[in-house]
Amino acid sequence: MFLAGAECPFTCSFCDLWRWTLDGPTPVGAIPVQLARALEPLARPLPERLKLYNASNFFDARAVPREDLPRIAELARPFAAVTVESHASTIGPATLELKTLVSGRLEVAVGLETIHPVAMEHLNKRLALARFDSAAEFLAGHDIDLRAFVLLGLPYVPVQESIAWTIRSVEYAVARGAKRVAIIPVRSGNGELERLQALGAFVPPTLAQLEDALVQCSAIASAAVTADLWDVDRLPACEVCRPQRIARIRAMNLRSGPWLPASSSCSACA
Repeated sequence: MFLAGAECPFTCSFCDLWRWTLDGPTPVGAIPVQLARALEPLARPLPERLKLYNASNFFDARAVPREDLPRIAELARPFAAVTVESHASTIGPATLELKTLVSGRLEVAVGLETIHPVAMEHLNKRLALARFDSAAEFLAGHDIDLRAFVLLGLPYVPVQESIAWTIRSVEYAVARGAKRVAIIPVRSGNGELERLQALGAFVPPTLAQLEDALVQCSAIASAAVTADLWDVDRLPACEVCRPQRIARIRAMNLRSGPWLPASSSCSACA
């Protein structure tokens, strides 16, 4: 469910989610009204999991007023699991409050993004690895599931090292208890990435790189690793192999591995 609320205060350098947020704090009652309207027309039976996406931090009171948590939990009652997203720094008392209110299992999705030290600094996410570790430990200690996001193709990471750093970041998240990890290819569109690309500091990741990273992560048996296919058609790719690569990634997203590297006789992909 895509919900409109207050903008994230962290203003990460490569993020464009501010385009889908409000200029000020989310009014009390706005999130429950949006959720109720979105759920009402859905066919029954409902899916098992509800993911609430507000393009910000669910536990930031400016984005989701604490007064609204009981009504949100009431609307989420038909679901066996509820997923929300949050910066590691906002995980705390409000997280525990939501856990006590929802009837299903709670999962919190946290953007780790990368463990590459230079790229992490340029992200402006204000997230030290120690803070991610602390949030992961907090969630595990209160029996709350952790999902993580990891980026592929970050600026300031050499192209030839991009996949390796993505895999290391996935492994880092899994080692700290993440049961699900989504690999997200960095996408231009917010202006900063276009500037860095013009300076030669950013090379957009390719569809083949995304597939390769997912294949290599498919051997991680303790977590479900998937590839984010949002706007996948924007990723550079050989047009001959693009349909097959996308279909294979979709298949890998739905079935655990390990998977073997794709074999291709296409000269453009060799």
